[in-house]
Amino acid sequence: MGTTRDTDVRTGERGTDVPTGEGNDAAATDTAAARDAGELGAAGAQLSTAPRDTVVPGSFGGARAPGAAGWLAWTGREILGWARWFWRQLTSMRVALILLFLLSLGAIPGSLIPQTGQDETKVADFMGRHETLGPIYEKLGLFNVYSSAWFSAIYILLFISLIGCIVPRTWQFVGQLRGRPPGAPRRLNRLPAYTTWRTEAEPEAVREEALKLLTRRRFRAHAAGDAVAAEKGYLREVGNLAFHIALIVMLIAFAWGQLFKYEGNKLIVEGDGFANTLTQYDDFKSGSLFSTDDLEPFSFVLDNFRGTYEPSGPNKGTPRTYESHVTYSEGSDGKEKQRTIKVNEPLDIAGTKVYLVSHGYAPVVTVRDGKGDVVYSQAVPLLPLDSNVTSTGAIKVMDGYRDAQGKKDQLGFRAFFLPAYGGANTAVVSQFPALLNPVLNLEAFHGDLGVDSGLPQSVYQLDKKNMKGFKDSKGKQLRENLKPGETMKLPNGAGSITFEKDIKEWAGFQVTEQPGSGWALAGALTAIFGLAASLFIQRRRVWVRATAGPDGVTVVEMAGLGRSESAKVPEELGDLAGILYDLAPGTPDTPDDTPETNADTDTSADTDAKSEPDPEAKTSTPEPPAVPAAEGAEK
Repeated sequence: MGTTRDTDVRTGERGTDVPTGEGNDAAATDTAAARDAGELGAAGAQLSTAPRDTVVPGSFGGARAPGAAGWLAWTGREILGWARWFWRQLTSMRVALILLFLLSLGAIPGSLIPQTGQDETKVADFMGRHETLGPIYEKLGLFNVYSSAWFSAIYILLFISLIGCIVPRTWQFVGQLRGRPPGAPRRLNRLPAYTTWRTEAEPEAVREEALKLLTRRRFRAHAAGDAVAAEKGYLREVGNLAFHIALIVMLIAFAWGQLFKYEGNKLIVEGDGFANTLTQYDDFKSGSLFSTDDLEPFSFVLDNFRGTYEPSGPNKGTPRTYESHVTYSEGSDGKEKQRTIKVNEPLDIAGTKVYLVSHGYAPVVTVRDGKGDVVYSQAVPLLPLDSNVTSTGAIKVMDGYRDAQGKKDQLGFRAFFLPAYGGANTAVVSQFPALLNPVLNLEAFHGDLGVDSGLPQSVYQLDKKNMKGFKDSKGKQLRENLKPGETMKLPNGAGSITFEKDIKEWAGFQVTEQPGSGWALAGALTAIFGLAASLFIQRRRVWVRATAGPDGVTVVEMAGLGRSESAKVPEELGDLAGILYDLAPGTPDTPDDTPETNADTDTSADTDAKSEPDPEAKTSTPEPPAVPAAEGAEK
């Protein structure tokens, strides 16, 4: 099997390679040569919106004119020629696809390597563990991919490429829609799909029936001289343009979202509330053009958290229900409303979404000093360590505490919480995430917590650098397991800490707003449908010519042309020809000197040769014309 390539005559645009039979190679070459020679004229032009590849006269190697003025003129033409060539390359579909591929490759390190804008701690940890790769990644901007110069360059070039490609194509396509299909070429038998027959019907009647038939088949058709010209498949170019416009929309939406987005996290204990202000967040990240004025005013209170789990089986402990019941209000004086926030079912307030992302326990503890006065009483959120919610954290009593001698001091407790303790003979981990047998394990310390040093520290970790541990009666570190309602006494009358029966739960929320996400989704869907249309819809043209022959009998010619040769054009033409043949039947008396087209011979062969007369032509009943297979279609 060989291949031939469909050519847009006026634009020189090449289509896809299509296989042809070995016996059709010469005919395919003749067809391509005829098109390249411009024999089809306007009939074969503008089957797509591909830009015409024009060259600036005098550029790229023209003879240098004598004199300084001539040299400057030649240089200007040369520069203009190179500029036009560069612009044509940049706005070509090939370069756009390459840039899109590079953009996808550039996003890979942004997903695999820690990013400064997301977690500086992980970046510092990576730098510490990779002494060689760390500095290299930093110089290449891999820790801040989406703000790096090279990623921005690819992004901007892709944007320019798509704009430069779409604008001229759109105007050209609008012009095609406003115009009419081009008239029939002089020699229809040079087209890939062609058939002919003779009929006793009048030429005008044949053309009228052909116009009605093509209009019913949703072709844009009109009479042009002795032929009817029709065209179909404009949705291919619509899909092509929609696909590229959708890419631009997605790029703009992505850039807009990255510049103006914000994201923050907040841990809230049951009964506590949150207001959407910057100081309320535990951590906060935003785009470079974000302003605190962009924060949507709202507030909510976590009424309670409800979680249920699989009690047995291979999925034991797997969450079945995770939901937070909240009371929220919009604005400073909005009406309070009730809402349940679930996983993947966020609370949406004017484009700002509140997601439920985590859960844990917050045991309520009460600390008393040496005189028995309460110096600390509140719920302490502890962070889960495993799927069974074995949790850890710290209790810090910074102010108001005095020891047995009345001296000011600070207390610290390292805490472990097990919602389902298995007993003394089991590992010190929770056996189930629900509150089946809650135990609070505490280690007691006193001294300087380090909170007044000015250095930031985690509220969930205890800095024991300047602290001393309380000792038990055996001289070991004081450490006890407490059940709800039990109290641990500190040595020498230093006070006590009580694990209250009230065990609260906390929920972690992520508040996000990313402008342009809706546009990005719309662009993605449009791109999918546009690409499908450009791939599966073929733009094609059909011509029907009806003229009176030398003997007065009407000769009907039908031909079809598509942007790329396939079996669809001859199949459709054969269907149309069969219907029109029923309306204008062939005549059985075919003179010997009248040329006919052999339906079994490829139409791209030389039609100057006369076909042999059929000895049975005057006695046989004529059959509907057969349309030869297009180059590349199987016979």
